[in-house]
Amino acid sequence: MEKLKHLLQEIEKEINSMKWPSKPDGLYEPLSYFLGIGGKRMRPLMSLMSAEMFGANPLDAMPAAMSVELFHNFSLIHDDIMDEAPLRRSMPTVHTKWNQNTAILSGDVMLIKSYQQLAAYKENLHELFTIFNDTAVGIWEGQQMDMNFETRDDVSIEEYLEMIRLKTSVLLGCSLKMGAVVGGADKNNADKIYSFGQDLGIAFQIKDDILDLYGDPEKFGKQIGGDIIANKKTLLYLLALEHGTAEQKAELKRLEEEKDLDKKVASVRSIFDAIGVLGMSEERMKKYETQALQALSEVSVEKERKADLENLAFYLMNRQN
Repeated sequence: MEKLKHLLQEIEKEINSMKWPSKPDGLYEPLSYFLGIGGKRMRPLMSLMSAEMFGANPLDAMPAAMSVELFHNFSLIHDDIMDEAPLRRSMPTVHTKWNQNTAILSGDVMLIKSYQQLAAYKENLHELFTIFNDTAVGIWEGQQMDMNFETRDDVSIEEYLEMIRLKTSVLLGCSLKMGAVVGGADKNNADKIYSFGQDLGIAFQIKDDILDLYGDPEKFGKQIGGDIIANKKTLLYLLALEHGTAEQKAELKRLEEEKDLDKKVASVRSIFDAIGVLGMSEERMKKYETQALQALSEVSVEKERKADLENLAFYLMNRQN
């Protein structure tokens, strides 16, 4: 894990070295703030690791890694606005600390900065832009699906899994695939490493759904039960609808209008516990984790070169925040 710590240090060094203009007032300060409150830096780390796995100097993939990280943070700033989220990583969200208009504009600037990072490449630029642009469109499609689900009562588990594939997991696949392209991987290997990231991303989001309700509030960094408060149709909720009794499903519907938020979260969790939703969700998560590791095993490089990504996958699936 020392190698991973070193790469993370290089990522932080790169982020800290970014120079933001001081004018106009209010536009760039939120970017420094938001990037400064941290995060796992999982996506840029994957870009560097993927490039190294295919034989390149991992730092050759730093512009791609920064492009992904800036895009990810742009999407979080806008997601927090749409979700009306007060906290991100235990700190006030940008729209809470400043205001909604500032958050929108600052997020937009961060999006353009992500493209400027990627433009550093002279070789494979068209391929990298294609991967990046397809990913961006997929993420926005997933976000729209997520918002559409809020007003629908007929969301299926399959639709939900497709939504999180688009909204979350394609960016992990993108991170790995761009690193692979920088590292000189052929199309088959680049596609395999993308599949690894995509399935790992679905498992990662299911883990997030679980932690949202069952995580330790001291470690999770976000409001526990936030998905329930926002009436999000997560995998946990959809499994409860599929396996619950008529009475339990009716009570879940009634609780959508509950004004006492602590009571709402506690009551929904009680129903989930009675149905056994946690175990069902963990089983689904494990399925995608297994698929991800199978795709990684099919990448045509020496097994020892894959060890760091295998270890990272294990960490992500066993995290508590």
